[in-house]
Amino acid sequence: MREYERMISGQLYRASKIEPEFSSEKGRALADEINKLPRFEEEKIIKMERELLGKAGENVFINPPLYVDYGFNIEVGENFYANLDCIFLDVAKIIIGDDVMVGPRVNFITASHPLDSRVRSRGLELGKEIRIGNRVWLGAGVIINPGVSIGEDTIVGSGSVVTKSLPAGVIAVGNPARVLRKLTEEDRIYWEKLESDYDEENGKEKE
Repeated sequence: MREYERMISGQLYRASKIEPEFSSEKGRALADEINKLPRFEEEKIIKMERELLGKAGENVFINPPLYVDYGFNIEVGENFYANLDCIFLDVAKIIIGDDVMVGPRVNFITASHPLDSRVRSRGLELGKEIRIGNRVWLGAGVIINPGVSIGEDTIVGSGSVVTKSLPAGVIAVGNPARVLRKLTEEDRIYWEKLESDYDEENGKEKE
């Protein structure tokens, strides 16, 4: 098995042996170029981000600066937005669904190392895939650890460290992140009422 295949499939690998066609240099260089662009050049930023990512849906924007390991191991769905200063360490896949919102300085960390210090010191590494479901909201400064999945509609509070997978439809907070409560029908009714009130007021203003 090739070294890149070992890396992307979660097996032990050596970064120094990754085949040249899968080098991280291109992705890191492209991220550096994106980070040098003025924020108002949004169309150019989006075009370069589409070149950086392995897959991207419609209406995708990652607010620079951003940092990647490879870039092409990242897949994002429709209507993806990430705020400033996010890190995507994608030695394994980072797969993100539709309508996901990411706060500033969120870290997606797929990279890991052997627990045994002697094996670790001899340069072997591994990575574990991260999956984020549809309509997830990650607050500012959240850290997603290797191998974590987050179910659709879930909210993760600012500064949380997600060490284990989270179910769908909950609010989770803390270090390590724990489920605070489920999102309920009452939540939906409350927020849709506020939305309706806003739309009504906005319509009156336009008249």
